[in-house]
Amino acid sequence: MQEASKASNRKQTAISFLELAASGNVSEAYGNYISPNFRHHNPYFAGDAESLKKGMAEAAAKFPDTTLEVQHIFEEGDLVAVHSRVQHGPDEPEISVVHIFRFEADRVVEMWDVGMEAPKESPNQNGMF
Repeated sequence: MQEASKASNRKQTAISFLELAASGNVSEAYGNYISPNFRHHNPYFAGDAESLKKGMAEAAAKFPDTTLEVQHIFEEGDLVAVHSRVQHGPDEPEISVVHIFRFEADRVVEMWDVGMEAPKESPNQNGMF
């Protein structure tokens, strides 16, 4: 039972981190959930925690009306993947984003993220979400 509890806690940690960051509470998100030895794989920032944290804080300031809606969440071993619908404001395009978190104990030690803007028109009747 302990392992199942730890699993659901990781999912909730991933969601809480993303929700805090999207709402502009980037420092709180990092303080609560990110390991001191965190690294990430976003190609637009240096690979350390502070560089990504700064970029996330700048994005939150630029887009204070960002919304994040979790669509799917998966867990396998020490990895949690979250597929989200993100919109930086009511007139901004929707973005499909997948974050993959690697955990050690209850802290995020590694993160990958990929995103794709939803086109205004698409031949795919299933949509992105």
